[in-house]
Amino acid sequence: MVTAGPDTVDDMDEEPTTPLPGQPTPPPAAQHPYTSFWTPSGPPPEGPPGAARTSSPAPRRPRRMGVATAVVATAAVFGGAAGVGGAAAWSAWDDSSSSGGAAPTASQVVDTPAAATAPHGSVEQVAAKVLPSVVKIDVSGPQGAGSGSGIVLSSDGTILTNNHVVALAGNGGSLRVSFNDGSSAKATVLGKDPLTDTAVIKAQGVSGLTPATIGKSGSLQVGQSVVAIGSPFGLDSTVTSGIVSALNRPVDVGSDSSGNSTTYPAIQTDAAINPGNSGGPLVDLNGDVVGIDSAIRTATSTQTEAGSIGLGFAIPIDEVLPIVHQMIDGQTPTHARLGISVSDAAAGQGSTVTEGADVQDVKSGSTAADAGLARGDVITKVDDHLITGADSLVATIRSYRPGDKVQVTFEHSGDTKTVTLELDSDAATSNS
Repeated sequence: MVTAGPDTVDDMDEEPTTPLPGQPTPPPAAQHPYTSFWTPSGPPPEGPPGAARTSSPAPRRPRRMGVATAVVATAAVFGGAAGVGGAAAWSAWDDSSSSGGAAPTASQVVDTPAAATAPHGSVEQVAAKVLPSVVKIDVSGPQGAGSGSGIVLSSDGTILTNNHVVALAGNGGSLRVSFNDGSSAKATVLGKDPLTDTAVIKAQGVSGLTPATIGKSGSLQVGQSVVAIGSPFGLDSTVTSGIVSALNRPVDVGSDSSGNSTTYPAIQTDAAINPGNSGGPLVDLNGDVVGIDSAIRTATSTQTEAGSIGLGFAIPIDEVLPIVHQMIDGQTPTHARLGISVSDAAAGQGSTVTEGADVQDVKSGSTAADAGLARGDVITKVDDHLITGADSLVATIRSYRPGDKVQVTFEHSGDTKTVTLELDSDAATSNS
């Protein structure tokens, strides 16, 4: 468990944060700048509920689609199960009208080279490789309908997406997956992990799909070119490109009523990511999946400056792959934990450091307690990772697995100490 006083170091939901036992109720949180998102839509997609993927594409018909706006949830940081909120907005457009212009003449037709002739490492070549492995996910449930994206993991329909994409289905809702060839199939949930905002679903009655190639997010470099693919605003098979703007960016997208926070060490990118991209892949120029597009930065109510957003965030694939395998195998996902609650360090309150995670509470019998950490200590580093606050600590611990040994540097009564400890697991508890 890594938790923060008013903030904590774990996962998110749309419910308010619950304070730790014996601690005062924290003041209301400010509007959250990060938003996990899906695209609201109208009624569930047409077609028989059990229709399976066919070899020939289903005819596409013009349709009107909804567009999403941001709804931001509060943050917290205890371990265990947590939910992830979405975004909502409304807009519509009609793509059924014709321009009314004359048919293009031969001189107006552009001869586009075949994908096989595209230069290796070009966005064109990446798109040709990855598009067959990306799906649109239409979700409907008691609270409404929306859409997101997903990544094909197996030829028989195992698909990776965000938890906040499938959460809208709730109990009794439905999922329908649309493939790149125009066909679609009903899907069911294999597993969900709100703490990392990931979920695995299974398309029914399909075969011969093209699984995505999984890469290594740990090999990414700032400035490296990347490509995002998904269904922003319901526009399936959309490709955008950009660079890696930053790595290990602590992104806290909210918390649940138990204090669980969805915080991860995100890949920041300026590739255009919009509502509906959630659950789709961020890939390198080899076409290998390095992240799961999950959140965008939004202006808060206190920010009046205008500017170019260009701030999208993806969950690094390395950190969540073990959890994905657990869900595929039918297991309950587990997470590393320290067994503490923390807040951002504040200078002038007994601490000589200006940045770090201030320990608010230490759970008895936890690995942190055994290592000698106490209330009032300020954690400044985990291995080589500098800790700048509560979210930073949560995101860093989230990148490890239960049983991993880490070196923790902290300030204790004015002295700097370093201890090596083995991270706990939340397997037997709802707190991490």
